[in-house]
Amino acid sequence: MNALIKSAKIIDPKSDFHNQTVDILIEEGLITQISNDIKNNKNFKEISFENLHVSQGWFDSSVSFGEPGFEERETIDNGLKTAGKSGFTAVALNPSTNPIIDTNSSISFVKSKASNHATGLYPIGALTAGSKGDDLAELFDMKNAGAVAFGDYKSPITNPNLVKIALQYVEGFDGLVCSFPFEPKIAGKGVMNENITSTRLGLKGIPSLSEELHITRDLFILEYTQGKLHIPTISTAKSVELIRDAKSKGLNVSCSVAIHNLVLNDDALTTFDTNFKVLPPLRTEEDRQALIEGLKDGTIDMITSDHNPLDVEHKKVEFDNAAYGTIGLESAFGALNKIFTTKQTIEFLTKGKKRFGIESHSVQVGNKTELTLFNPDGKQTFEKSDILSTSKNAIFLNQELKGTVYGIFANNKMELKS
Repeated sequence: MNALIKSAKIIDPKSDFHNQTVDILIEEGLITQISNDIKNNKNFKEISFENLHVSQGWFDSSVSFGEPGFEERETIDNGLKTAGKSGFTAVALNPSTNPIIDTNSSISFVKSKASNHATGLYPIGALTAGSKGDDLAELFDMKNAGAVAFGDYKSPITNPNLVKIALQYVEGFDGLVCSFPFEPKIAGKGVMNENITSTRLGLKGIPSLSEELHITRDLFILEYTQGKLHIPTISTAKSVELIRDAKSKGLNVSCSVAIHNLVLNDDALTTFDTNFKVLPPLRTEEDRQALIEGLKDGTIDMITSDHNPLDVEHKKVEFDNAAYGTIGLESAFGALNKIFTTKQTIEFLTKGKKRFGIESHSVQVGNKTELTLFNPDGKQTFEKSDILSTSKNAIFLNQELKGTVYGIFANNKMELKS
């Protein structure tokens, strides 16, 4: 695809044109010229937006779509279009489908459904068969089919020996094990963070210990095996401390944080709105600040929207009975940009690809075009009409966000908001 992007400010420290406002000429998916006032001699499609900024394409390390099995929540087709219009050129897909993505053929299926989209889909295969936590899934076969990591979405591995064996097994083909940090026997029937707020609301609490105990266990196993571990969506100050200490020892560990855990705390649940029911739960303000510091100092390696579409039957019920999860692709940039500088926001949105073996492309002449287009300025309320997903369970609904995403140019295709 050919295009001429006009008057765009490049935000990319790896580009020679970082912080410069220029035109970008794209021919057959490659950047062929970056300079001031490029003439459109070949009558290419011109792309021009108010206060246009471009950066390397954004990456989300934890996205669920539903298909196969839960198409009423979200299809792969609409999910990838939503991701593209939200600024993401690559997403790692969780295996939380029906059936679970735990075989070579299921990896091949979701990859085939994702072809011909601007946004690239990188499947995470289930670590255990059926995500039941009993036996390892077909890890090597899934790796050969295109799986970028292995983990059971929101389902902790309660058997420590299984984690040990997985870390040792995948070492032979440089696999990445993801272990969700949650000890169900400690969490019990909790539905929100255990704190004074849960007591005041009369809701059962999930102690921070349920996360921290699991992380401590996994880090001991990691030290023993010297494997390669990713801990998704941490939420407590102590978790940040534990991972910081593990990294100082040289352990090969990475972690992510969900955007809503960076922006909101457990005070948000006072309305009993089930859109705020997420796992891990929203924690205290002290935890939130620690997560922000952990992201800034590099202890936390990447952010995620933890996009998890759920149909109305799972959300419009009593708080205790509601399912955990929120959509977040559409609000990711605006929420982050509200609490961080634009430079920091873009840095966080473009990190994490290397850990999952995904190639990055800086904004340079001769490189493959992988651009996110956005406007970092302006505030607006995130409304239902802004939701592109099939499901509407949005944690940031009716909240003020900052900035606008215009779309992406990637994989020789464009996905722009109309």
